[in-house]
Amino acid sequence: MSEIQQATKNKRVVVAMSGGVDSSVAAALLVEQGYEVIGMMMRLWSEPGIGQAAPANRCCTPDQMADARRVAGLLGIPFYVVDVQDHFRQTIVQFFIDEHANGRTPNPCIECNRQIRFTHLLERALALDAHYLATGHYAQVQHTPTGYQLRKGADPNKDQSYVLHVLDQEKLGQVLFPIGGYTKPEVRELAQKFGLPVASKSESQDLCFLGDGDYRRFLNEYSQKSSQPGPILTSSGEELGAHEGLPFYTIGQRKGLGISASEPLFVLRKDVARNALIVGPKSELGQQTLIARDVNWLSGQPPQQPVPAQIKIRYKAQGIAGEVVDLGNGRSQVTFHEPVFGVTAGQGAVFYDGDVCLGGGIIADGVNDLGDKTAVPPIEAASLSLAHIQVLS
Repeated sequence: MSEIQQATKNKRVVVAMSGGVDSSVAAALLVEQGYEVIGMMMRLWSEPGIGQAAPANRCCTPDQMADARRVAGLLGIPFYVVDVQDHFRQTIVQFFIDEHANGRTPNPCIECNRQIRFTHLLERALALDAHYLATGHYAQVQHTPTGYQLRKGADPNKDQSYVLHVLDQEKLGQVLFPIGGYTKPEVRELAQKFGLPVASKSESQDLCFLGDGDYRRFLNEYSQKSSQPGPILTSSGEELGAHEGLPFYTIGQRKGLGISASEPLFVLRKDVARNALIVGPKSELGQQTLIARDVNWLSGQPPQQPVPAQIKIRYKAQGIAGEVVDLGNGRSQVTFHEPVFGVTAGQGAVFYDGDVCLGGGIIADGVNDLGDKTAVPPIEAASLSLAHIQVLS
């Protein structure tokens, strides 16, 4: 038995499986390293079927469930499915609807990691006496003399530390990201080495709970407020036309506004109180500061002094040089060295020192920088055992 296998012997890990190549390889690596591995898949809410399509969340379709079960069988590990449809609907889907209705553009993956995967599912894992919850995220956790660090994944094209900034020191000590040190091509090679049937499986990029991937149609059906037309105004109040509903426009958008002007105009912001879309020239689009709310510092302590950092203002964006100042009460002010474009309320603002994720929060809308989201308490997961978990065939 190798030193790694000796160190991991008798340590139980629950792996969040999705039927994809990343989580499958994560499970295979942990089995190879000698952990006692349990595969677990969440059944999440999806809207009723569109046309002839059966209702199925894109993260847990019947095909994906079958793939995950097949991989678990090949690896010789137990596989369980837990039904969290109602909790997911109440927390993530309703959050998505409410944020859009309030003029913000949310990232549901951040909220899902905060409330579902690394709260509810983690509690399920710990209630089964697991030492860790493992996922197929491209990120890395490093234990240092001062605590745990969250670091970027080795593959810069797949790094997912942005959506993991919600973790804290306790949770960083309870999670494993087995593929974080690999690139995507290397992960596919590992899948072939392990003989996994998902080695060449493609990835889904759409929001998982949309029946057809069309968020505009979804909001039209599930939120009356979303499709209310209103005026398109300049910063000075001049009315140039009408919009079809504030959620259907993005900050920085130029095309598709249905207005004419002597110079190109861009969406600057959304005025929810007046149900107005505010537009202006590119010179008005850049901004050098923002307020982030619900800020989580991964060290566990807000900094006492301004922190130089690279700040990502959306998942696939490059880090932008700036400075972060803690304002207390879960808020931070970010000041960029140069004006930046496309700062969007509701997206994450995540702070980095090189490859180390320092923390992050949600970009406030400038009107109510504390936000108006009411937290939904996580489902109690105490006193669970393997016998209590719903096993779906």
